[in-house]
Amino acid sequence: MSAVVDVQPPRRWTKGIGTFLARGVWNSAVHGAERVPATGPVIFAANHASILDGPLLFAVAPRDVHFLVKREMFNGVVGWALLRAGQVPLDRSHGDRGALSAVLAVLQAGGAAGVFPEGTRGTGQATSVRSGVAWLALQSRAPVVPVACLGARRPGERDRALPPPRRRLHFCFGEPFTVEKEAGVPGRIALAAAAERVRTRLSEHVADSLRLTGVHVPADLGGDELGLGELAPDDVRGGGR
Repeated sequence: MSAVVDVQPPRRWTKGIGTFLARGVWNSAVHGAERVPATGPVIFAANHASILDGPLLFAVAPRDVHFLVKREMFNGVVGWALLRAGQVPLDRSHGDRGALSAVLAVLQAGGAAGVFPEGTRGTGQATSVRSGVAWLALQSRAPVVPVACLGARRPGERDRALPPPRRRLHFCFGEPFTVEKEAGVPGRIALAAAAERVRTRLSEHVADSLRLTGVHVPADLGGDELGLGELAPDDVRGGGR
């Protein structure tokens, strides 16, 4: 099992840099921030189409949020800054329970966590969900807020390309929802049901946000960017085979 990560509280200056990028370099609009619970644990579950989604969502979110970020990013100055922003390194080669346990501890302490539950940077339509976010939601019983990150990558644009400066970007926060394990339901089934509920709510929210903003998403799929891995049914509290 992976060692549990020591998560740092975000430094104020990291939020300032993110805000400069979101508001100064690009023109970010925030919708539905009032839907986010002001206190207590919360999981932001966001779609993922652009390399900007994570850092800009960190900046515009109404709560300090700890995101799972692929371990390969934690090198040099970028890695140093990510740690001071309170981000959590994730080993994508396996189900990194150390990283997930660190995020669970954040939630149990009443904090906010961020996950891109598709486990890939693709079209941004949230058509699939890996089990890591479902495990976190079941274990923490924290409300899940679906988030649509739109505009940074449009049809025909490369998945690693940055949008031109001052492009209008949209971050849409949806209504919170919870997932629960029913008594007597085997862990594997509970995990699959929770993942499907997250997938459905996030996909519906992205579709609603696309209609609201008039933004179009790319039609091509990207490579695996943030694999959360699969979890065993025994990892679900009260569950068994």
